[in-house]
Amino acid sequence: MNKQFHIKVDEELHKQVRVHAASEGMSIQDYVLLALNSKIRESKTSKATVGKNKFTFIDLFAGIGGMRLGFEKAGGRCVFTSEWDKYAQKTYFSNFGDMPEGDITKIHEKEIPPHDILVAGFPCQPFSIAGVSKKNSLGRTHGFLDETQGTLFFDVARIIKEKRPKAFLLENVKNLKSHDKGRTFKIITKTLEELNYNIHVEVLDGKNFVPQHRERIFIVGFDKDIYKGQEFFTFPDMPVQKMRIKDILEKEVDPKYTLSDKLWAYLQNYAEKHKAKGNGFGYGLVDLDGTSRTLSARYYKDGSEILIPQGENVNPRKLTPRECARLQGFPESFKIVVSDTQAYKQFGNSVVAPLIEAIAKQITQALESFSVKDKKEVS
Repeated sequence: MNKQFHIKVDEELHKQVRVHAASEGMSIQDYVLLALNSKIRESKTSKATVGKNKFTFIDLFAGIGGMRLGFEKAGGRCVFTSEWDKYAQKTYFSNFGDMPEGDITKIHEKEIPPHDILVAGFPCQPFSIAGVSKKNSLGRTHGFLDETQGTLFFDVARIIKEKRPKAFLLENVKNLKSHDKGRTFKIITKTLEELNYNIHVEVLDGKNFVPQHRERIFIVGFDKDIYKGQEFFTFPDMPVQKMRIKDILEKEVDPKYTLSDKLWAYLQNYAEKHKAKGNGFGYGLVDLDGTSRTLSARYYKDGSEILIPQGENVNPRKLTPRECARLQGFPESFKIVVSDTQAYKQFGNSVVAPLIEAIAKQITQALESFSVKDKKEVS
């Protein structure tokens, strides 16, 4: 049973609440409820985590919180998050009790709280050439930092420069290395090195943690002002995958996820047409005892990259949103509060949470081992 509060506020506060609610596209009631929930959670978190968290981190381009899941399981506490998509914000708030700040390009770096680790799965955009102006620039007149202006990586760089986290983790698609004939990746690494960070780069596959082939590039950096390039960091040893696609499937599935005769015929004809031309394009009917292709944000369109066979006389079906969550290693407790279309986009844009946790633990161990080493040398 829902209860109600009846409170009186002065005219100025009412005006401020109304303006802020409108800017978030929310009703005044929903905005006030959000503010109350956030304050209560903040109070509980601060009391429960004093002295218990190993580190603090911020979650940029947060999506629905896949990176946060991994870093929290590694012992961290999130002190700031940013995500502009309103549907992702809704999912994020429903699961973490925090409403992400909006567009990171509009948030001044000085407003972001201090943190030990910066985490960002930034989008890959074409990089502008040197000389393009941008508000809140890093104050550089030349060099690689200028070349990142006009891109979302610039916002990562300006925050790193201002807040000087001990370490960071950046995640992106595997082909970031080859984007624009390698120029993009060169600019990124040079920018991070100019900021005086020692970087470690590796392409890792999520299939070692979940039954999905999902290669992503990970860039880990440590502040050379602190660690002098001598941090004890290695990427995690990848475990042998034991899960199979059939292990993540729901027992009872709504018939709406089964492909229509028209769509199934289209996908088969499309695959045959490209096969005749020598191309590899086509649907992916998965081996239930194996792993799937990479789940993408376009999965909602036709589900073609990952189709579940249902026998000879029944058309294959798409994964359900819950199965997509499992394919990314999200816990069963993770709430799906948006439409199927938005859920497919959100999980397709997210990360393999157990892989992020494994990397987070390696970063944490590097920070801790250096601290122990430093204390021994002092004593």
